[in-house]
Amino acid sequence: MSLGIVGDDLKVTLPDGETRPFAHLDYAASAPCVEAAAQAVADLLPRYGSVHRGTGVRSQASTLAYELARDVVSEFVGAGPDDEVIFTRNTTDALNLLARALPAGTTTIVFDGEHHANLLPWPNQVRLPAPSSVAEAIEAVDKALTENKKALLTVTGASNVTGEVWPIKELAELAHRHGARIAVDAAQLAPHRPINDLGADYVAFSGHKLYAPFGAGVLAGRRDWLDAADPYLCGGGASAAVGDRPGEREWATGPARHEGGTPNLLGAVAIAAVCEALTHADRDVLHEREQELLARLRAGIATIPGVTEVSLFGPDHPRVGIVSMAFANDDPADVALRLGRDHGIGVRAGQFCAHPLVRRLTGSTVTGECGVTPGLLRISFGLGSTTEHVDRVLVGLRNS
Repeated sequence: MSLGIVGDDLKVTLPDGETRPFAHLDYAASAPCVEAAAQAVADLLPRYGSVHRGTGVRSQASTLAYELARDVVSEFVGAGPDDEVIFTRNTTDALNLLARALPAGTTTIVFDGEHHANLLPWPNQVRLPAPSSVAEAIEAVDKALTENKKALLTVTGASNVTGEVWPIKELAELAHRHGARIAVDAAQLAPHRPINDLGADYVAFSGHKLYAPFGAGVLAGRRDWLDAADPYLCGGGASAAVGDRPGEREWATGPARHEGGTPNLLGAVAIAAVCEALTHADRDVLHEREQELLARLRAGIATIPGVTEVSLFGPDHPRVGIVSMAFANDDPADVALRLGRDHGIGVRAGQFCAHPLVRRLTGSTVTGECGVTPGLLRISFGLGSTTEHVDRVLVGLRNS
């Protein structure tokens, strides 16, 4: 199955009238669709229908495709016999589902460097400051777990701001030694690295980050909490039986319990197609190519006056294809606008739904109730990115 990018021939016209290929360097927001996902959807469109319970050929074919997609994703995440895979709308939806499913009295431990999707949903929070080293992260979690015995640690796999990879295996081992569980926001990690051996109890990610932009996501993990919780969405599919009186109902078990309503079949099939394609790809080769582009970009940024790359763990810490930078004399939003208008490059400027972390990285102080900061400029890339894209954005940064 092809990992070629759909629309990689998109062109834009610059103010001087020149037409250039568009350089999409905003993968961390939404990755472009790969051919494998588009083809899987195109193959199903002539015969798709509602899944489960229907006896017609459309429903039967769709049910088979939907459950096969679940099996493929299960293999991709390394799910075990006591785990289940639930299709959601996106990572935010998946993590909110898990937050709703926590047993009463569970303490949630979270760093303030998280994306808002993994910062805001959790009840009974112990919020830790974003660490400046792996050792500091381990020490802070160890202390928090010592003081909170019934806990869920929830942490990003790779920062959507700095691209730095978090020490998930070490944190998972630590959580399990304390009898706690760990959930991983893998939205930024899954497109770049395998996630089937993290040791996590729960993993969440989005299709639109994983080259399948069809409004679907995944929550995968241990079924006991999920089967014990009330349905995330009450309605058809979530109910096994409904009586004549209010409150008379029996909820389904398994993934159906939290997939109320007609599910996003095409989104699930698209995600599964990418998971299968990535599973059969040489991930080492993809990783090496990404790291070459990353090194080229970071080396170039280091030569531009007034531009500073930001990080939590330091310049040598492992990271995926995401780099954010601060400007001494420019507003990042203005720079992003000029890169798009004058150079045909798409990047992102702002706080990236990680306001506390961006304030920490920029040294901004809180003003008003939540704080205002000019933010950062982020460059992110993936499968369709090229050396020409990196070189062009460096030229644009120097000239902007």
